[in-house]
Amino acid sequence: MLSFILQRLLSLIPTLLGIVVAVFLMIHLVPGDPAQVMLGERASPQSLAELRAEMGLDQPLHVQLGRFLSGLLRGDLGRSMKTHEAISEELKWRFPATVELTLASMLFASVFGIAAGALSAVRRGSALDYAGMTASLVGVSVPIFWLGLILILLFSVKLGLFPISGRVSPDIFVPPVTGLLLVDSLLAGDVRAFGDALWHLVLPAVTLGTVPTAVIARMTRSSMLEILREDYIRTARAKGLPERSVIFKHALRNSFIPVLTVMGLEFGYLLGGAVITETIFAWPGVGRWLLLSVEARDFRAVQGGVILLSTVFVFINLVTDVLYAWLDPRIKYQ
Repeated sequence: MLSFILQRLLSLIPTLLGIVVAVFLMIHLVPGDPAQVMLGERASPQSLAELRAEMGLDQPLHVQLGRFLSGLLRGDLGRSMKTHEAISEELKWRFPATVELTLASMLFASVFGIAAGALSAVRRGSALDYAGMTASLVGVSVPIFWLGLILILLFSVKLGLFPISGRVSPDIFVPPVTGLLLVDSLLAGDVRAFGDALWHLVLPAVTLGTVPTAVIARMTRSSMLEILREDYIRTARAKGLPERSVIFKHALRNSFIPVLTVMGLEFGYLLGGAVITETIFAWPGVGRWLLLSVEARDFRAVQGGVILLSTVFVFINLVTDVLYAWLDPRIKYQ
């Protein structure tokens, strides 16, 4: 197992290098001049030329790439062209917001998706099965932006149960430790702040977690139906084991490997795909920040954000592979 992990870690080096180069080249293909955006349409050619020289945009592309890679090796993502703040500092306090939203969404998707899929498999062909699979089909089909707006209109505007936007109420301050408001409020012993942060988190988490809930439910059902036909399941029932033990100890655990694969992929997708949800709910995360950076033609900010999310996605896949052996000891890595 240790040798497999080391091999996978070494294989990440060319993968991450390829991601960095690809992101750098694609960002520079985006139309628009950052200097023009920063100075405005009425800027003189001399002012534009001076600003391009100051930001290094007048250098050949391979020179800019070399300087970027050199800074990246030192842990320096550069400074934002718009705010002139260090990109690493911007990500330092925005990334925990995205992580918190993603974890909450994934928790929602995992609990309800696995429960719905397992229940549909056990009650195959019943009205409950058809209802669960119909709901999962609707969950995959509904656009995220539409669902988010409907939830705001119904639960925030009409019923007043949840806040419309934001991460916490303006009158609440939580001393930052981890950047995760739920964790930091517990560390500070502030129950009111914890409840308020959780209150703000519900609607964005449900909105973002709807699609992965549907995907996990369908995968769980499909995998469990295959496992329930195996001989050892019939043997367990013939031995008189309780049905609960057969379902949870034998069927669900052995059907969990493909489900875990989907969960790992969905978690990575949620990290990078929270742009719409963060924009709708004014969530101060990386996704919304990247969207604003693209609109401002802030190449450096976009590069830093995409590279961070891509790196996390790659490591999530590594962790998913390692978890296979824990779930199924028969798996041997060569």
